[in-house]
Parts: sequence; C-alpha cells; structure tokens
Amino acid sequence: MIDIDEALVSELISKQFPHWRTLRIRAVPQQGWDNRTFRLGDDLSVRLPSAEAYAAAVEKEKRTLEFLDGKLPVLVPGVVAIGAPTQDYPLPWSVRRWLPGNTIDENPLIDRVSLAEDLGSVLRALRSLPTGAGASAGRHSFYRGCHPSVYSDQVQVALERLGDEVDAERCREIWLAATTTAWESEPVWFHGDVAPGNLLEEGGRLSAVIDLGTCGIGDPACDLVIAWSYFDGDAREAFRESVALDDATWRRAQGWALWKALATMSGQSSPDAGDTQQRVLAEVLTAH
Repeated sequence: MIDIDEALVSELISKQFPHWRTLRIRAVPQQGWDNRTFRLGDDLSVRLPSAEAYAAAVEKEKRTLEFLDGKLPVLVPGVVAIGAPTQDYPLPWSVRRWLPGNTIDENPLIDRVSLAEDLGSVLRALRSLPTGAGASAGRHSFYRGCHPSVYSDQVQVALERLGDEVDAERCREIWLAATTTAWESEPVWFHGDVAPGNLLEEGGRLSAVIDLGTCGIGDPACDLVIAWSYFDGDAREAFRESVALDDATWRRAQGWALWKALATMSGQSSPDAGDTQQRVLAEVLTAH
C-alpha cells in the first residue's frame, strides 16, 4: 500500500493543476481500502488508488461515470480531471465533484426499509441500461460480476484455516447452492461494491451512489451482498422485493457474502475492522 497524505496530495495538485493549489486539502474521516479520498475545497475531491492493483479502475470509472451521469434515480460523482503518475506517486488519480450527503452508516436512525426500496430501484435502473459502454467482468472488477465459483479455492482454504471456528458443513451447503446456479440472461450492469460506505443519504433517503471502480457487465448477484452485511428482517425483504431478481441469483449472492466473510476472517482479504465479517457470516448462516 502506498503512503498517501495531505502533503502528497497538495504537491500533486500544485504541480499538475495549479489553478486549484489555493484550495484547502483535507482527508475525509472514513477512508476506503482501495482508494484514499481528500476534500479539495468545498466542491471537489481527490481520489488516489492505494496500490497498483486498483489503478486500472481510474480510467474505467471515468468512462463509466460519464455514461451513467443523469441515467440513475440518484447522483454519481463526475470526474473533472485525471492526474498523471509521478516519481512520488506512481499511479493515475482523479479529481471529482464532491457530492453532498453522508454515508448511510453515519445515520443510525435511517429508515432501512425505505432505504432498501430506494437501493433496489437504483439497481433495477442500472441493470436496465445499455451495456455497450461497460467492461465485461473479470480481473479489473476483482471478478465481481463473474460466477462465484472463481473463489472456490479461497473458500476451501478458509474452511481449512478456520476449522471449528465456523460451521463448515453449513458453509459448504450454502456454497454448493450458490455455485450450482448461473446467470442465464444477457450480461447486465453491476456496481461491484454496494456497501454502506458507498451509498450517500440526504434527509433519510438514498441520494447518491459512489465508488464504481469495480463496476462492469455480467451477473448482478454480487450487488446483493448488502442484504446480509447491512439489511435484516423487513428491510432485507423489502430489498429483495425491490431489486426484483430470482431465487437462483439470491443463492449466488449469498455465496458472495459467504466467500467475503470467510476470506476476510481467514486472512485472505482486507482486515476485518470491528469483526464486521463475523457478523455477516452469522447473518448468512441464519438466513440460510
């Protein structure tokens, strides 16, 4: 991971976009894993990949956001400039419009049923769009949009490492159900990382979707993982009804949630801050 701080961002802006050099730069409180984000004045933000593996998404996301702008019932962040690699920061980066609102996990009082309905309608709208501007699922999307069996080896390794820490029999049952179905329709748009930190709300309603670096064209099952990582009870049912996908897709989605939880808990993925993935695994096993 590259060490990225406000001083580095200030240097990049001063050298490549000097007309913005007087704007205040400050890190956002909640940082993602794939990218680091900084406010640039009041209306812009700077987004920098944290490692080379995430750099390919910069140009792809720019093209995607240009295509999606105005086509969804919520806002998406527009890219206004692409920065070039330098000796101090050897990857491409971007300057974007800053969108108002807070991430949904910052509002503990939000009505999750209404939010679930809003999110479902956004994902339906995304799936309905022409796919010519999208990239087929693959390495660039970290295989989101592909068949979940692409991660079968990681699931097997995780179950071996975790041993009695998890209910291996039930995990294998869920994984088998997930990997013995397939998306049988034409490929559609998927976001690839539908998570609380990538959804903004204003006034308790979903207002924007951000971080489309892993988006592409393929199987939309990966976009349903939030059903177990954030929603439960009535909200989960509302999301299922609103997103309008079949049972087989939901089984693959449950497999995606299972894989991420097991891979994280077994040290094959990003760190599990606050034991989040342990709770997701419990939800997946209970829901099954």
